[in-house]
Amino acid sequence: MDLYADDFSWTCLKDFEFTSFCSQRTTIDTINLLFVCFFYTSMIISIIRRCSISCSFRTKWTFLVASICCAIISIAFYSIGLWILIVKTDNTKQLSWVACVVRGFVWTSLAVSLLVQREKWIKILNCAWWTCSCVLVSSLIIEILLRKHAIEIFDIVQWLTHFLLLFCAFQNLCYYVSQSLPESLSEPLLAQEVDTKQTELGHSTFLSKLTFSWVNSLLRLGYSKPLALEDIPSLLSEDEAEFAYQNFMHTWESLVRESSKDNTKNLVLWSVVRTHLKENILIAFYALLRTIAVTVSPLILYAFVNYSNSRDAKQTNLKEGLSIVGFLILSRVVDSVSQRHWFFDSRRSGLKIRSALMVAVYKKQLKLSSSARRRHSTGEIVNYIAVDTYRMGEFPWWFHISWTSAVQLVLSVGVLFGVVGVGALPGLVPLVICGLINVPFAKILQHCMAQFMISQDERLRSTSEILNSMKIIKLQSWEDKFKNLVENLRAKEFIWLSKSQMMKSYGTFLYWMSPTIVSAVVFLGCALFNSAPLNAGTIFTVFATLRNLSEPVRMIPEALSMMIQVKVSFDRLNTVLLDEELDSSNANRRNINQSSVNAVEIQAGNFIWDHESVFPTLRDVNLQIEQGQKIAVCGPVGAGKSSLLFAVLGEFPKISGTVNVSGTVAYVSQTSWIQSGTVRDNILFGKPMDKTRYDDAIKVCALDKDINDFSHGDLTEIGQRGINMSGGQKQRIQLARAVYNDADIYLLDDPFSAVDAHTAAILFNDCVMMALREKTVILVTHQVEFLSQVDTILVMEGGKVTQAGNYVNLLTSGTAFEQLVSAHKEAISELEQNNENKTHTEESQGFYLTKNQSEGEISYKGQLGVQLTQEEEKEIGDVGWKTIWDYISFSRCSMMLCWIILGQFAFVVLQAASTFWLVQAIEIPKLSSVTLIGVYSLISFGGTVFAFLRTSIGAHLGLKASTAFFSSFTTSIFNAPMLFFDSTPVGRILTRASSDLTILDFDIPFSITFVASVPIEILMIIGIMVYVTWQVLIVAVPAMVASKYVQGYYQASARELIRINGTTKAPVMNFAAETSLGLVTVRAFNMADRFFKNYLKLVDTDAALFFYSNAAMEWLVLRIETLQNLTVITAALLLVLVPQGYVSPGLVGLSLSYTFTLTGTQIFLTRWYCNLLNYIISVERIKQFIQLPEEPPAIVEDNRPPSSWPSKGRIDLQALEIRYRPNAPLVLKGITCTFKEGSRVGVVGRTGSGKSTLISALFRLVEPASGDILIDGINICSIGLKDLKIKLSIIPQEPTLFKGSIRTNLDPLGLYSDDDLWKALEKCQLKETISRLPNLLDSLVSDEGGNWSLGQRQLFCLGRVLLKRNRILVLDEATASIDSATDAILQQIIRQEFAKCTVITVAHRVPTVIDSDMVMVLSYGKLVEYDEPSKLMDTNSSFSKLVAEYWSSCRKNSPQTLAGSNIE
Repeated sequence: MDLYADDFSWTCLKDFEFTSFCSQRTTIDTINLLFVCFFYTSMIISIIRRCSISCSFRTKWTFLVASICCAIISIAFYSIGLWILIVKTDNTKQLSWVACVVRGFVWTSLAVSLLVQREKWIKILNCAWWTCSCVLVSSLIIEILLRKHAIEIFDIVQWLTHFLLLFCAFQNLCYYVSQSLPESLSEPLLAQEVDTKQTELGHSTFLSKLTFSWVNSLLRLGYSKPLALEDIPSLLSEDEAEFAYQNFMHTWESLVRESSKDNTKNLVLWSVVRTHLKENILIAFYALLRTIAVTVSPLILYAFVNYSNSRDAKQTNLKEGLSIVGFLILSRVVDSVSQRHWFFDSRRSGLKIRSALMVAVYKKQLKLSSSARRRHSTGEIVNYIAVDTYRMGEFPWWFHISWTSAVQLVLSVGVLFGVVGVGALPGLVPLVICGLINVPFAKILQHCMAQFMISQDERLRSTSEILNSMKIIKLQSWEDKFKNLVENLRAKEFIWLSKSQMMKSYGTFLYWMSPTIVSAVVFLGCALFNSAPLNAGTIFTVFATLRNLSEPVRMIPEALSMMIQVKVSFDRLNTVLLDEELDSSNANRRNINQSSVNAVEIQAGNFIWDHESVFPTLRDVNLQIEQGQKIAVCGPVGAGKSSLLFAVLGEFPKISGTVNVSGTVAYVSQTSWIQSGTVRDNILFGKPMDKTRYDDAIKVCALDKDINDFSHGDLTEIGQRGINMSGGQKQRIQLARAVYNDADIYLLDDPFSAVDAHTAAILFNDCVMMALREKTVILVTHQVEFLSQVDTILVMEGGKVTQAGNYVNLLTSGTAFEQLVSAHKEAISELEQNNENKTHTEESQGFYLTKNQSEGEISYKGQLGVQLTQEEEKEIGDVGWKTIWDYISFSRCSMMLCWIILGQFAFVVLQAASTFWLVQAIEIPKLSSVTLIGVYSLISFGGTVFAFLRTSIGAHLGLKASTAFFSSFTTSIFNAPMLFFDSTPVGRILTRASSDLTILDFDIPFSITFVASVPIEILMIIGIMVYVTWQVLIVAVPAMVASKYVQGYYQASARELIRINGTTKAPVMNFAAETSLGLVTVRAFNMADRFFKNYLKLVDTDAALFFYSNAAMEWLVLRIETLQNLTVITAALLLVLVPQGYVSPGLVGLSLSYTFTLTGTQIFLTRWYCNLLNYIISVERIKQFIQLPEEPPAIVEDNRPPSSWPSKGRIDLQALEIRYRPNAPLVLKGITCTFKEGSRVGVVGRTGSGKSTLISALFRLVEPASGDILIDGINICSIGLKDLKIKLSIIPQEPTLFKGSIRTNLDPLGLYSDDDLWKALEKCQLKETISRLPNLLDSLVSDEGGNWSLGQRQLFCLGRVLLKRNRILVLDEATASIDSATDAILQQIIRQEFAKCTVITVAHRVPTVIDSDMVMVLSYGKLVEYDEPSKLMDTNSSFSKLVAEYWSSCRKNSPQTLAGSNIE
């Protein structure tokens, strides 16, 4: 009170100086009065507008407490003013009492502003007032503290109350932001089922949100038991993907409407900015608070040291020391709480951005046009989702890091100047130089990372293609070729990885070197300019300030580099989101009505796939199809049959003409598209279950017997791409999907190619002609035997409909159609001859002798009652040090780890030695400044060198480990048996090859380096604290123990969250890839919305794991910070309470400079240790696939066959039994027979009879359970796989092409000349097509051969075997997708080229096997018949029934049965 009564520091009675405290107080008073005027003016305007004032008051306790505090302070000022007016008699009272009344009025106004409800714009004014007042008063108090080293209690009370006002402003801001968000963020857009596990965040209290206590229930559950996916609470509605997407699209659409075609602005970037601006303003507030709190720390240290000096001189008292401790507590609390919410909310905002963009990309792919789909392949779509959108999730965090680092840099420079004056000026030179050096470092690092990502994308694209085509790779023994391809791509990737890691090591050297250089130059500047004494206060404040400077200097280039990468992703996403969408005018689809005569109508239609092409793909199409008509489309390979269906679907870009489609459409694609899921899910395809219709669809598609045989019936899981099903099963499932859909128009693209003749007849008669009798059907087919029963036949050639009419008319016209039919004549004549002496056999429902109770082929691949595709395996429980040690020992890096620890020990010791040197040297009177600074610089430089060595060794450790793990992982995958690929989704393998391997590349090496080295630094900090004040151990030890307990409590849940998250990412990518592959089917069935909703659920599931992982991490860090801050505050308090002279000012500065780093260092260790335990789960996951069972060796050196083997081609099957898993039922049951050398053997049998298994056994894709397979007397199981497979040739049922050129697809190993390639192409009927291409043999083959028809891909496979010319050839439905005429030509070529070879033909077309030397009939894994076709035809055999069924269909189309026809 005396100060205010006598000094009247708030009035300026002397000359006015701007730097004086009184003038600064007057300035603050003036600003406050302005705000008061604005406030009351606004209130008056509000009253006049409403004619009344609201009587409602705030109920928040914080506002009440703040208002009461303001009222008390105002009363105090009024009291002081009154006392001055009454008691004082000198002239000082003239202004002093006025100043007190003014301040009392300001505080009264503040109290009122906290209570009365106001309009939104008045709230914003008050927030600005409270914040500005707090900042101004805080600046004044800090300056008083620095200049006078003392502060009055009344000032402290006002200061603390201002912080309470700041907190109220923050609450008001939160309220304003939440109220400004769209209402859709509070309520779902669509009705959803109530989640069984709701998040507590939505109804938690303010204190719970502040301290992350709302996470307690989840952590408590995770500590009591391992968490499972169903334990994870749902997200708040405002965090869900659908709402994030709706908000993003609202902004996106408005920006697209506003933009012009020439606009270069990135619309994705601006949409994200506009959508998430308000929430990021709040995040910016947190970030600014934290930056200010960090900047204040050196000033508090400076005040402590000065207090210690003054105390030794007996010029101060205990109150000042306790005040400084109070400031320390306040700064620590603000620092901790603001940073935690900054980090959490920025990642929460990033989560919304990521989810919105993931959904936007997925939604966009549902709309992409055909040309845009070629520009954005399936792999690229997945890459946008897996890489670019995830990078977007880090955008808010890095953005706020960027600007706060700049602000921290400026403020720290200001503090440095405030402490040492102009002596800091020379220090700016090395600081600027270090910053400038960081820029090229960042650019180089960015370039390395960009090249790394490009290389990684290429490797992952090839890996994905290889995994999807692993069966053909194993059949052709191309493992070494493609393994080398992947390894070579990894080698390119590894070059950039190595450069990136070494650049980071150099960055570490610069990071630790810059403070040493800058501090040395600053000390030298102080000595030269004599601007500040080199005492403990100056030295340790400079250290603390430079510590604050070094972080921004390091982070700004890194942040800018990340922002550049984010910009690249923004550009990529902008490109895809703005790309061309499917033109709805390609086909006018409308609902069916009574007046609609034509179901499909095309007038003068011209269509083109590539707009750069000169000629249309389909031209001059005129077509009218009446409702209920059955239309067949036939023609040679590449004629445009499938393209015609695409035109009807609206998938084909139209140049001219009109396409009208009346009614709903169902589509069956030529290449079967099956979803991962159950058989039932694939048939229902999102439709509600109608048991009668469902059973009928299964029956007419001949699936009833298969489903009865499946271990789980129609609930049997289908693997990715239907990999665990036969081609026939997949085709019939998608046909059943179409039938169950009950559409008006059916587009069937060669649906019978993958089934046997008997099943094809059932499908045609029961399904197409009976079940769909009232529907309009357009059937593309090569099965000429069914054409006579349709209403109209369209004959296509060269992209045109060359003929149209019924069967009889087309035959009598004597044109191209006759050529297609005539290919059947020879086979029909032979069948007639074989049937002349036989009585007609009634059509049989099946040609199997007995119905065995064994399962179909799909079920054999798993144990009885076990699904083939299992849930992804994940570890449970503590990761522990064993896995970390496995990582070290597997890569043989234990010595490197020892060197890292030794390097860190040397670094810490030298850093401590340099600081101790300064503490001791400043006490030596005659020691020159040059010597002091030189010795310090030398010791610090030595420590920096060891830090560089430590980081470099850590980088090399990571590179060596990555090499070891990648090599073993790749080898294990390529050596895994085929069953592994049948039962493991590709996405599961790709996740390990991408995200898990990236963690091994980048995250684990630095995590291990930090976790191994930081404990040494913590021990050194505690050691120094104990050396100065040993009593700190009383708090430090319990705090460390408690920290360890809290960390263990957190880790129990965190590791399971990370593990579960590892299993939720792959389904998101798999679903996107699956949708991309089946997009035509999805759009045809009008199921885009259903797929979109399913994708939203997958994204939300993945996002929830990410959300709660981050929340749990902030929960942990906040509590660790609180515990360690107790140690820091205790150490500071002890330095105030110890007796005078007990600790020298130098040791006070030393102790506090290290003490202030304790919390940050402990958090750094905690975060990286927890990260390491989370990252190390990736090691677990990769090791799971390193430890896969291996297939037999490629080469057995002791038992290699002769180079001429097999010289004859004789195959002996001796009691052959096959099962796919131990204890599983047998798939082949004791088959014994001989394929004579040079013979042609046909293999027939119903789907699931074991035909594919027999081929797999011959190529040893599956090993015999018992029995033998001999080729020319050599047991194939006794030799190496490679020696076996290179001597066998196969044309598989599903032809596979790889991205590349025609040359690399025909001859992947590069063994043949161009002449050989052209000869092979000529023989397989592709020479003419390829010779028209501009690049000939180097012409492009796109992903999975997508730019070639299925029939052409089969011809490519034929070209491969023509080049190899092995003695044994297997044809597995080799000509199923080509027309009969081409089939006949190719069969003739095979007879000529492989006349002396053993040819095994698995076929559904009877003419393909009827001329075989021997026919093998399989039924449920048993050999039921094996004899010459003619002999089997003479008996009541299964084969004769099959031929009879085929014959009964063919004879209807025979020329002799056509009324009025004389064609021969």
